[in-house]
Order: sequence, then structure tokens, then C-alpha cells
Amino acid sequence: MTTLNSTNLSTREPYIGRLLIDGKWVVADNGATMERKSPAHDLVVGVYAQAGVVDAERAIAAARVAFDKGEWPRMKGADRAKILRKVGDLILEREVALAEMESLENGKPYAQALAEIRGAADLWQYAATLARNLHGDSYNTLGENTLGVVLRDPVGVVSIITPWNFPFLIVSQKLPFALAAGCTTVVKPAEVTSGTTVMLGQILIDAGMPDGVVNILVGRGSVIGDVMVTHGDVDMLSFTGSTAVGKAAVAKSAGTLKKVSMELGGKNPQIVFADCDWDAAVDAAVYGIYFNAGQCCNSGSRILVQESIAEKFTQEVIERSKLVKVGDPLVAGVQVGAITTDKQLETILHHIADAKAAGANVALGGNRIERTGMYVEPTIVTGVRPDMAIAKEEVFGPVLAVLTFKDLDEAVELANGTLYGLSAAVWSKDFTTCMTAARRIKAGTVWVNTFLEGHAELPFGGYRESGIGRELGRLATEDYTETKTLHMHLGERTDWYVPR
Repeated sequence: MTTLNSTNLSTREPYIGRLLIDGKWVVADNGATMERKSPAHDLVVGVYAQAGVVDAERAIAAARVAFDKGEWPRMKGADRAKILRKVGDLILEREVALAEMESLENGKPYAQALAEIRGAADLWQYAATLARNLHGDSYNTLGENTLGVVLRDPVGVVSIITPWNFPFLIVSQKLPFALAAGCTTVVKPAEVTSGTTVMLGQILIDAGMPDGVVNILVGRGSVIGDVMVTHGDVDMLSFTGSTAVGKAAVAKSAGTLKKVSMELGGKNPQIVFADCDWDAAVDAAVYGIYFNAGQCCNSGSRILVQESIAEKFTQEVIERSKLVKVGDPLVAGVQVGAITTDKQLETILHHIADAKAAGANVALGGNRIERTGMYVEPTIVTGVRPDMAIAKEEVFGPVLAVLTFKDLDEAVELANGTLYGLSAAVWSKDFTTCMTAARRIKAGTVWVNTFLEGHAELPFGGYRESGIGRELGRLATEDYTETKTLHMHLGERTDWYVPR
């Protein structure tokens, strides 16, 4: 492991963010503000208006009026597409400022943040194509007197709640697709990484988004999040976060029977067979766990290695992990930045200590790095049994658990041995091995001889406790619609009641 020094941010002025409600930038009703310190530098990098219940209710009311009486749901798809494309263009024009803000608030390396911003812009461009292609269906085979038409109406007002690990990417996996369908929205980013979502608000205004269509709130989930989840004027909830919080949100939303979309946690395995492409599989094991400091729902937090190569493969992963560069996310060449929150840092260290206590071996790392900011050493845990918490629970940090298997059947059993089912990978040069395992693994995405690749065209989501529904793909906008059937009778209708 290599650690790189920090940059000097002492002269940088904090970003000032307000709330976007009904097309206007406003302070909180009660005047409250909140600060965000960079987890890498321990300096204030953002100061935001902190929304309360009154602000949340105003934002929902604005979205409700914009949907019920405004132009957005009634626009041609082509006109909505034009604005969404403009948003994508403006994101790219401002990518440097967005990436810097993302890096400072999240702690991720700037290069990774920049790639995230560019990937998000592509999602806006892709959603624009769906705005023009969303359509219903028709049936003219129901008899000569009947015509059936199926419409897709926008669901209405959507509450969008996003996490802190990929703030800009995840809001872009939701918001443009809801907008493409004709919905109006209230968006709440995680309070610790609000900057890029607030900056997106100005991009939306500059792109010509009508007032009230997108409202952005910064604040605590326990205050404004509860309003967004339970309010009767909200028709749908789209949430990304931990499984525990997602379950609570679904339960709270049940009082109004909202439509829900949930993208939750994962404990994702990479299955490595003896005939794998060795260098590629080793690299993927290292990349899969240390990308974004392991703070990724798709993180490859488990590697399942066939027994015949387990010792050699694990040692190679350990040696490769020693070369990973950890440090200030604004320094070129850094691969692993800071842990985003102090609570998450505590959680990661607790999982490592718990694994030790359960009899596992910390073969690499395992400690906090003593320097300014919140950093954890790249960590590899061996001797892991399937019943250990480190093998089943989401750590959300740079901590890799290594398990072994004898054959394909055992590998699949281990892969499916958690409550999650978000993603997995299979590494083998044998096509039959790959396809057999991939079809039997209970996960929303299975990579074959690659890992952590994504495309706007491919659906994303999980089985079981990894979530409800799918994002991205050609059907992404349909999740933000309701289906309406028009059953039309042609010509004279025969009366049911016949007088005697």
C-alpha cells in the first residue's frame, strides 16, 4: 500500500447551496443551515440551507401543481427530450466543477469522480431517447365491435432519495427517467454529499426545465425524508440506500400505498475457477473491492476461489493490493480515497474486528491510517467461513473476504448464501461453466469474465433484499408510469336487461 500526501485547501471558499423549490433558490423556512466537511481534508467545503418539514411540504406542493396543472406531463416527448439532452450537454460543460465537488464531499479520487460525472451525462442523453419512445399498445383482435388501447400515463409526483456513495450518478439513474415519463419530482440527496445535486438544479434551470418540475431539498432523512416517504400527494418513491433503511421506507410508505422502487445493498461474489484468465481475474478482484473505497453496492466484497488455486490466487491478490495507492483524492494517481462518513468508518472497523473475533485471519491491512482525514488500509480477510458475518453482511468498505469452494455446485451455493442478490461475477475460460453458474446465481447482474462494467442500455437492480424493480435499460421510463386500458365499443351495444 502506498499513501500520497494531501493538497492545501485552506484558501478555498466553501460552496454555498440553497433549496430549489418551484423554480426558485430559497433559504430554509426556519433559516437553518448545515456544513459539510471533506472527509479527506477535515475542512468545510459546503454550507447548505437545511430544509425542514415546512420546506418539504412546499416542495411537494410545487411538484403537485406542476404535475396537475403544468406543461411538463403534457409536452410532446420530443420537447421533453430536447431539455434532457441539454442537461446532458451542460453536465459535460461543467464536469470539472462537478467532479471536484464530488471528490471533496465524498472523498473519492478526482479521476473516479470525473468518470462518474461523464457517465451520468450519458444517462441523461439516453433518457432523452426514451422520452420519445415511451408508448402504449393497441389490440384490434378482440372482435369487430371492440378496440383496446393501452396507455402509459406518468405516475405523478415522485420522491427521489439518493445515497452518498455515488451522489451524481445515482440521481442520474433516476431523475432523467422520471422526467422522460412526464413526472414531476422532489429530490433529496444524502446530506453529506449534497453539492453536485444542488449544482444539477442550476443546470436544470439553465436547460429550460419548467418551474416546480424538479425540486431539490438538502436536509436530514429523519426530518424531510419522512415527509417525502409518507405524504399523500407523492405518488411514487424511488430510493437507493441500505437495505435496513429501504425496508423502513417501504413500511412508512405503505399508509398511502405508493409505488416504490428500491435499489438496496449487496454482498457480491466473484467466483474464480481454476481455469480463469489469471491476470484479469486478479486485477478484477483488486479493482472490485477497492473501487470507491469499497463503498459501492456492487462492490466485489467476496471472492470465491476454487481450492486448487486458492492459496496462490489469494497471495497474488494480496501482493497486488499492496501496490494500491491510498491518499488525498485530489492528488493524481490516487486509487483509494477517504471513507465518506465517520459512522461508516466505525462500521468498517467493527466488521474487521468482528471477523478477527470469529476466527478469520486479517492477511492484509485492517487498520485506520493515521493521517488527516478518514482512511482505512486496503484489507483482505482469509480463513472465512460461510457462517461468519464478514461472509454475509455488507461492510461497505475496502475489505475483501476470501472463501474457497471445491466445484461449481458449491460455488453457486456460496454465491447464493446471503440475503442479497444484486450482482456477481464468474471467471472461467469454459463457456459452459460460466453460463451454468450465471443462470443459477440469484442476482440481477452477472458479469462473465469482467466486473463492474455498466451501460445505460442494460437494466440494473437486484433479487431478494437487494431491492425492488429495475433502473436503466429501454424499459426504465415505464417504472415511472401507470398503465391505463381504454376499452372501446364500436357500433350499437346490446342491452343486458331484456323486459319480459
